[in-house]
Amino acid sequence: MDWLKHMNNAMEYIEAHLTEEINYNHAAKIACCSTYHFQRMFSFITGVPLSEYIRRRRLTLAAFDLQQSHAKVIDTALKYGYESPEAFSRAFKKMHGVMPTSAREKGIALKAYPRLSFHISIRGDVEMNYRIEEKKAFEMFGVTTVVNTEEDFLEQPFVEIPEFWTRCVSDGTVNRIRSAAGLGENGQLHSVLYNHQAERFNYMIGYLMPGSGLPERFEQLHIPPQTYAIFSTGLFLDGQSGIHELWRRIWGEWFPSSNYEFANGPEFEMTYDRGNRLYEIEVWIPVVKKPGA
Repeated sequence: MDWLKHMNNAMEYIEAHLTEEINYNHAAKIACCSTYHFQRMFSFITGVPLSEYIRRRRLTLAAFDLQQSHAKVIDTALKYGYESPEAFSRAFKKMHGVMPTSAREKGIALKAYPRLSFHISIRGDVEMNYRIEEKKAFEMFGVTTVVNTEEDFLEQPFVEIPEFWTRCVSDGTVNRIRSAAGLGENGQLHSVLYNHQAERFNYMIGYLMPGSGLPERFEQLHIPPQTYAIFSTGLFLDGQSGIHELWRRIWGEWFPSSNYEFANGPEFEMTYDRGNRLYEIEVWIPVVKKPGA
């Protein structure tokens, strides 16, 4: 599969430049996708953020250098991108459990994080149901925050986004959106992930624009016509959505094996009340067919 070749070529680039500044944009170009798509897919497939993988590989090689040569700690620190011996020593101890100066001692236990490569793995996983739909342009309204993904592309959004919801519930924002949208007190709102960048994206809690126009004190977001791959959590009881696992499977399983790629547009979590305390979330991902598919 082409994606395997592209991803492994990107890993070759990263491995060859561990003692230099690694250009994420260039790595993504080798992988034939956007920087955002590359980091996201890498994180969900491997279970570790790209930045953390690179840090571990550098510290693995640094330990080898200290064990197998007479390199000074300061020279090793600079070689692997650390601005000072102190910063290097802190990172080294965090991973290996000992200071760099102890790495040469006989019998000392160090950790080695192996380089990654991508292969096809046949597993008996649960099937993924999805549909491809064309959607016309529409308008959303609501409130927005910026979600940072610099430290952890895998877990950080699932911390910051619930915190944003909690704030919006407690300060009455969620109820104001419901009222402006003409929903009842338990009406289910939607969310939009947009303006994707390498280290952050915007996240809106909102709803479809009412016919009367933009309500006061809210932002408006125009959604252009787009093709979407739409996935469902299935029915669930309140608080048991499994949305984290669905996102993981979309990026870690569906994209690598599909004929589609991320179109770098707004994504949605559309939440529906199905009655009898049962709910469903649909994840809409903008897609385009891969060249030649």
